[in-house]
Amino acid sequence: MSTTEQKIAELEAEYARTQKNKATEGHLGLIKAKLAKLRRELESQNSKGGGGGGGEGFDVKKVGDTRVGLVGFPSVGKKVILKSSNNSIGKSTLLTTLTGTRSEAAAYEFTTLTAIPGTMRYRGARIQILDLPGIIEGAASGKGRGRQVISAARTCDLIMIVLDAGKPVTHKFLIERELYNFGIRLNEIPPDIQLRKKDKGGINIQELVPQTKGLTKEIATRILKEYRMSTVDVVLRENCTIDRFIDACDGKRTYIPGLYVLNKIDQITIEELDIIDQMDNYVPISSRDQWNIDDLMLSIWTKCNMIRIYPKPKGQIPDYDEPVVLHATNPTVEQFCNRLHKGIIPVFKYAWVWGTSVRHQPQKVGKDHVLQDEDIIQIVKGVLA
Repeated sequence: MSTTEQKIAELEAEYARTQKNKATEGHLGLIKAKLAKLRRELESQNSKGGGGGGGEGFDVKKVGDTRVGLVGFPSVGKKVILKSSNNSIGKSTLLTTLTGTRSEAAAYEFTTLTAIPGTMRYRGARIQILDLPGIIEGAASGKGRGRQVISAARTCDLIMIVLDAGKPVTHKFLIERELYNFGIRLNEIPPDIQLRKKDKGGINIQELVPQTKGLTKEIATRILKEYRMSTVDVVLRENCTIDRFIDACDGKRTYIPGLYVLNKIDQITIEELDIIDQMDNYVPISSRDQWNIDDLMLSIWTKCNMIRIYPKPKGQIPDYDEPVVLHATNPTVEQFCNRLHKGIIPVFKYAWVWGTSVRHQPQKVGKDHVLQDEDIIQIVKGVLA
């Protein structure tokens, strides 16, 4: 065990034995900040050092309009022998169901040893699905090639956590913890906190909203000093927890939407399904019987904020089979142009748009016009100045 790993273990042990109350909030917050720093250092060391436990990820070229990663445990519940009467369907079979790409499935652990890509088409978009090797407890510390798996998940636009509907809900919490320890924040938005470093003047903290979740100026100051930020202006624009403040100070967090896929619902009761229905961001499916696969594909589309824009060449009809897929919540004409080619905006004059985003059909718009799903657009170029 390296020195950094020893320090992490010692701090985790100290955190576990410290009582959680209002008097210890500052001390616990400082431990969390130290842990976050050490985990980042450990990730950096392994990335430079290489080896099986490194954090470089798998060398899979990103293709298509979006990338979705399948993450889960390497248990028998993830792999399947289809001829078995007690078969258990998991990530590999889900990949085959969605994309037609064959990924080995068997009744033993770790049948998937590398990232296996497949591509599915939905509403004209090409969506790349990555079947990643199963992660185990301690993956964020490098166990079972865990850092490579989570590094690959970090490159995805959506992480689908595949769970066995008949297994304990603790599996969900274990996977969430490993992703969290590696700096991945599922279904969160970046903290609305501004940190502006300066040459002198000490630490100045400004609260635009009341702080009621445990973060005080004293705790914030101790965390800032742990990150060697002794001269900085801080503006808190949200009611912030200590954990989110640490994330803002660290600055190396990845915010990715997550979807929980509860597989094997064909083997549970209606009452158990009602309990599962209380979860957020989940889709129940059965890969074996292909139940609810349409709802799963729609959830992928919605979670990735994808919309279709149809380009229309002058004097021709739009190509409805090959839309340009955008991911922004309110995508503009400028973003559409940059998606096609970076050289369009310098010669952009105006655009004609047909669809729900305009009042008239067609309507002349500028580059700041916000587009909506299934709009048709024709670009008119001027002369480059």
